[in-house]
Amino acid sequence: MGRLVFLFASSLLLMVAATTVSAAILEHSFYVKNLTVTRLCNRQVITAVNDSFPGPSLRVREGDKLIIHVFNMSPYKTTIHWHGVSQLMSAWSDGPEMITQCAIRPGNNYTYNYRITKQEGTLFWHAHSSFLRATVHGAIIIHPRARHSYPFPKPYREVPILLGEWWNANVVDVENQALALGIGPNISNAYTINGWPGDLYPCSQNQMYKHRVEQGKTYLLRIINAAVNSHLFYKIANHNMTVVAVDARYTNPYVTDIVVISPGQTVDVLLTADQPVGSYYMTANNYASGSGTAVGVPFNPTTTRGVIIYQGARSSTTPLMPVVPAFNDTPTAHKFFTELTSLVGGPHWVPVPLNVDHKMFVTIGMGLDVCPPNVSCQDRPPVGAALSGNMNNVSFVLPTMLSLLQAFFFNVGGVYTTDFPANPPVQFNFTNPSINADLPLLFAPKRTSLTKVKFNSTVEMVLQNTALIGAENHPMHIHGFDFHVLAQGFGNFNPATDTLKYNLFNPQMRNTVSVPVAGWAVIRFVANNPGAWFMHCHFDGHNSVGLSTAFIVENGPTPETTLPSPPPDLPEC
Repeated sequence: MGRLVFLFASSLLLMVAATTVSAAILEHSFYVKNLTVTRLCNRQVITAVNDSFPGPSLRVREGDKLIIHVFNMSPYKTTIHWHGVSQLMSAWSDGPEMITQCAIRPGNNYTYNYRITKQEGTLFWHAHSSFLRATVHGAIIIHPRARHSYPFPKPYREVPILLGEWWNANVVDVENQALALGIGPNISNAYTINGWPGDLYPCSQNQMYKHRVEQGKTYLLRIINAAVNSHLFYKIANHNMTVVAVDARYTNPYVTDIVVISPGQTVDVLLTADQPVGSYYMTANNYASGSGTAVGVPFNPTTTRGVIIYQGARSSTTPLMPVVPAFNDTPTAHKFFTELTSLVGGPHWVPVPLNVDHKMFVTIGMGLDVCPPNVSCQDRPPVGAALSGNMNNVSFVLPTMLSLLQAFFFNVGGVYTTDFPANPPVQFNFTNPSINADLPLLFAPKRTSLTKVKFNSTVEMVLQNTALIGAENHPMHIHGFDFHVLAQGFGNFNPATDTLKYNLFNPQMRNTVSVPVAGWAVIRFVANNPGAWFMHCHFDGHNSVGLSTAFIVENGPTPETTLPSPPPDLPEC
């Protein structure tokens, strides 16, 4: 008997040791400061991390712990958000300003400390204060644990592809001007691939991303939409791609010649260099679904491009150009967004919870606000009003004295209320443009209104776009959770028929869903992570005027499911 106990104990120790060996503690320092770069004929000062644009890539394995010291040497307050990282029991490290922390002031620092748990694939990090994420961002690349493998053939190489936007202006000034005028922000001057605008823009012939490949080899492209306000189409001339993951969740292989990606989303694709030796352009251009009524929805109609160059290709060869989709090609976008499915039984696959504890029907869209003091509100109709986003007729306001997480942890009253409506307080024909004639519908009260849910409860949300101000596609992101996308469609959600369309077997999992223009999406997740979690539109221009809300998830029944105390260096407000 003693020998059996000894053998069992030895085996257990070996298992624990193997788990420990396969995870590591990785420590980094991020220095946020000014960087002078030249783009589009201009020499310009931007805010960047570690003197690089885009910023450094974090390469980790599932299970690794990250300790990241952020030193704010810039002239602006800032935070860093680790977009899509579940932050299980590490809410203090999530990063959104006034949600989980106050901003890091210039000259100060803060250490983020979290573990990557049951996630593999591609995520990214970015600033979560004002428009700084336009230049303060970088990739998070999560490999399987040691001695674990991908659920697809190992690629020859892995390549981050960060899609972004560029302004010939200080991006903080771009946002401040929009708020001062009560309108949307000025559109960007260019799109970028890995920080480069490409040769279709002025002074950019030699500012184009280039990637060299060997014929016959397969590459894993880790595509990230780090743009501030733009959905994007991504193509490579004469090449198909196979989607194998989205938002760090594996998918069934999906072959396509185009990727559609919303701000905040990531898509991992396998690209095989199976074409004749030569050069092939890759392109990114705007998918602009908006159809403004009372207020127009401007967008940047330009195209950025990089180039895939086969080994042995002549330098004089003119690259082939793909056919770029029209900016309003909604059928192509919807096909891509809806045909992806999860890899059932794959690493970290999570079955759909079938019993729902908390059902919500939430309208999302833009509206108007009475023109605030010191704001002109004269540049776009209706004159005398400012743009304002809302969800279920509540325009969210960030607290100013204490973060939501601090208020929750220390039980401080007066910071927020938990009366966010689970259903629209006013029923109307959500997607009919004629509703813009009903002025009272356009104005939503501003308050810090949240939803409180019990630990481990299952939440289902119908996200319904509206035609108020203008119908458009909204990328909705939830911090702290991945969710199942059960169904998506156009028009008004009809529970009698649309619930029959739910995929309860292998729906894609995401942290950011692109809610169709004048349509709806249904998501479901388990609230197994105590804390305060932001939900917002990943168009910064919409998020900054209130198209957001938040969840408070109560503590669980054990010490392991109770939110830990804040770190001693948590920034002061």
